[in-house]
Amino acid sequence: MVILALIYVAFISLGLPDSLLGSSWPMMHLEFAVPVGSAGMVSMIISGGTIISSLLSHRVIERFGTARVTAASAAMTAAALVGFAVSPGFTWLLFFAIPLGLGAGAVDAGLNEFVAEHYAAQHMNWLHCFWGVGAMLGPLLISLSTRTGGSWRSGYLNISLVQWVLVVLLLSALRRWTAMEKSRSVQQCDAQKSKKHGLLAPLKAPGALWAMLTFFFYTSVEASVMLWGASYLVHTKAMPPASAAGWVSLFFLGLTGGRLLSGFASLKLSSEDLIRAGTLLVLTGLTIMILPVPDLVVAPALVLVGIGLAPIFPSMLHLTPVYFHPEIAQAAMGMQMAFAYTGTTLMPPLFGQLFARISFSLMPYVLLGCAAGVYLCTTRLAAARTRLNLTNRHVS
Repeated sequence: MVILALIYVAFISLGLPDSLLGSSWPMMHLEFAVPVGSAGMVSMIISGGTIISSLLSHRVIERFGTARVTAASAAMTAAALVGFAVSPGFTWLLFFAIPLGLGAGAVDAGLNEFVAEHYAAQHMNWLHCFWGVGAMLGPLLISLSTRTGGSWRSGYLNISLVQWVLVVLLLSALRRWTAMEKSRSVQQCDAQKSKKHGLLAPLKAPGALWAMLTFFFYTSVEASVMLWGASYLVHTKAMPPASAAGWVSLFFLGLTGGRLLSGFASLKLSSEDLIRAGTLLVLTGLTIMILPVPDLVVAPALVLVGIGLAPIFPSMLHLTPVYFHPEIAQAAMGMQMAFAYTGTTLMPPLFGQLFARISFSLMPYVLLGCAAGVYLCTTRLAAARTRLNLTNRHVS
């Protein structure tokens, strides 16, 4: 239980840095005298580091263990946040974005793998909820720092302090955690000897491409709101930066609370039902943002988008062993995460350049198209699953 509790704390810590850049960028780009779209460069480097470390995490964890890798990655993330806080110029932000991405990816991949192997499935759902707690607190701490006479720099320093506390906790539990890993070493060796499939094997499964594209479109929406939500409210609704950061924090509250509620709703509804309902809420929230409604309605609509996004990602992860054969389910999970990280890496910077060159008022239109992509892909995926079930029933 001690290790599990520590992992929950780690997921809160994992979510903290993910929302910092978007909520603090309206202040940061003015201080560094760079265009507002430059946040896309920072975001791309962070996401690129996350992709690389996620792909390499299996070999690193195999050699050093999840406990050591998690502690080292948390320390790397904490150091990178300190670097952000003391950066004298924009170039330094780009430099410190590298260890921030590398640390985040290793922790994410390592902890998800460890929990999937050692704990019951429901803990994976609650862990993503706890990630949302951290993501919600990030903009809130930035907003609090600016409202109390500080700046975005003091907000980054405070969050880095939380990360260093996590490092100390991880080191204190290192021996117990390592012993827990060693107790499963034989089973791990047996698993590694199992039949291996090609890297592209998951794409041969019925509806596989629709599953991959769902993750791509989903992260395109979520990451874009994280990065550009505050800037959208500042530039199109003339909202003060501190207030905009507060509303983005409420977006994460919707994301987190929605995942908490969807965990209970899953007792009555299927994962596909939750995905469908969540997607419809996202489409509704983005449509409200497009309509000629009062500005006071737009920010709550952004929160509605967060509530709608909540069940989609964990429900898709839960359905992976349903959509894919057990022999390729793990490979499919890795490929889905690759598509998710690709959406996170590529689309927010591209959208940022588009918004900066034309207008931030385009944001809800662009994201509405991505949300429609999620709805289309999940609908086609469910249809492919139905056809497969009918075929299997006919054969049997």
